[in-house]
Amino acid sequence: MDIERISDVTVAFYDGPIIAREANATGVIGACYGQGIDLLAIAVESLADDFFWLSSGLAGAVLQKFQNYGFRVAILGDISRFTAESPSLRDFVHESNRRGQVLFLPGRDALAGRL
Repeated sequence: MDIERISDVTVAFYDGPIIAREANATGVIGACYGQGIDLLAIAVESLADDFFWLSSGLAGAVLQKFQNYGFRVAILGDISRFTAESPSLRDFVHESNRRGQVLFLPGRDALAGRL
């Protein structure tokens, strides 16, 4: 996991196995805990497709687990194939980006502008 300081925020860029269940989030938290990380940046490719189908409950479980341990999250990459089919996901992304605890951004470069 690469750790960088961006705009006074310590960001960990996740590079582990695909997060396909809630237990995987626990492993990520364990790897980050105690390192002063403020935000976890996770590439779309590191998340199972079920994450983007809100009815699966995976996104809610994973994001809640991260939030419970004090981590903000940025999902980096193109999710248009999912938002094209899911008005609920589009609404979730819009509301998440407005609040800022969870961010959905097109890529790493967009992160600096949001922190």
